[in-house]
Amino acid sequence: MKHSTKKLKIVAVGGTFDEFHKGHRELLLKAFEVGEHVQIGVSTDDLVQKMNKPHLVATYDVRVEELKSFLRKNGVLERAEIVPLYSSYGITLTSEKLEGIVVSRETENVAKEINEKRKAKGLRPLKVFVIEMVPAENSTPISTTRIRRLEIDREGHLLKHSRSCSGIRRTTQCQSKR
Repeated sequence: MKHSTKKLKIVAVGGTFDEFHKGHRELLLKAFEVGEHVQIGVSTDDLVQKMNKPHLVATYDVRVEELKSFLRKNGVLERAEIVPLYSSYGITLTSEKLEGIVVSRETENVAKEINEKRKAKGLRPLKVFVIEMVPAENSTPISTTRIRRLEIDREGHLLKHSRSCSGIRRTTQCQSKR
């Protein structure tokens, strides 16, 4: 079955976008593929603290700058609006203009919750686009947690364990040489 090439006017995508990796890039590229305008929610530092992540997370400003750099490099910055996420739902429960949401398989259940809550509020449900998790070399999904544990790099290449690689930012010597 072939999908229509007509883009939705406004779609949403959200995340923490820490250790900006291949999975994040694919998620965002899908959003720009299906939407003319993309509202990108980025978890605030306060929200990140409430999430109890098992690792350090770069500051909101650092994460947003890396995101902007990617959007600029791909020529889509002018089609994006970056908004702070104070909750996992962001603007999805209040915006009448949103038409779709792009999520990973891992967060598909959040999109379902959003649509249930939108219906309860009398808002039109969002069209949900789900991308599969992007696998690393060993077929296990790429994740920020795995990157922070120095198991893989941002492209999903396996890393050799090294005692010299630690801290919130790895040096280039710690990253895969591929």
